[in-house]
Amino acid sequence: MTAAILPGDPRPTVGGQATPRAFCVLAPNPSPMTLDGTNTWIVGEPDSDLAVVIDPGPADEAHLEHVVSTAHSLGKRIALTLLTHGHPDHAEGAARFAELTRTSVRALDPALRLGGEGLEAGDVITTGGLELRVVPTPGHTADSLSFHLTADAAVLTGDTVLGRGTTLVAHPDGRLGDYLDSLRRLQHLTMEAGVDTVLPGHGPVLTDARGAVEFYLAHRANRLAQVETAVEAGHVTSGDVVAHVYADVDKALWPAAELSVRAQMDYLREHGLI
Repeated sequence: MTAAILPGDPRPTVGGQATPRAFCVLAPNPSPMTLDGTNTWIVGEPDSDLAVVIDPGPADEAHLEHVVSTAHSLGKRIALTLLTHGHPDHAEGAARFAELTRTSVRALDPALRLGGEGLEAGDVITTGGLELRVVPTPGHTADSLSFHLTADAAVLTGDTVLGRGTTLVAHPDGRLGDYLDSLRRLQHLTMEAGVDTVLPGHGPVLTDARGAVEFYLAHRANRLAQVETAVEAGHVTSGDVVAHVYADVDKALWPAAELSVRAQMDYLREHGLI
């Protein structure tokens, strides 16, 4: 299968200039869960000397300093830090990054905020003339947010949509019903607001946003049906279901898959299906 026909039409490489307003600095934390590493995003208007950083990443001093120096090389001063959610590979470095840049950190979760207000659905970030619209996308975690970069017809999705593969629903904090609603919200952006590009928290940029979201919705429906069938066949624990449904998946990913399976089993119980 070639990259051109993979879901979402991913670009061949990760990192660097992604859109006229978004530049990706790849954190040095690759793993089966983080793919190539965490994507730290520097976002700003081309004619402005101010930038917003989304997801500083892990507490890696060299990476945090590299983000700052990269912004400077782009002619930008970092004026604000935003978080898509609180998982350590995205947010652990935020406090130190705030010290380095003397910026506030805005997030949905009050525990992650530093020196400023939070983020809520419908908020619009206008730093340096930039327009970033806050889109609530809970499901991967309860505090997951995406950011609609209107001028570039792009959406920064954190871990809600990845550049390669699919994401997990991090049970019990993440809930499948919320996640499906979030995917439909992103689908609406692709259909009604003209969003065509996904700037993900991991993996390459996706240039077919609608195709990516529709693939995710189909994948979730298929997995949910598989889990329901597995339970009906007598696989009653989440571990048994993972071994049955995810037999073709690298076993290193089974612990993460089990979180998603627990979320799917909760969803099926809530809807009286198992």
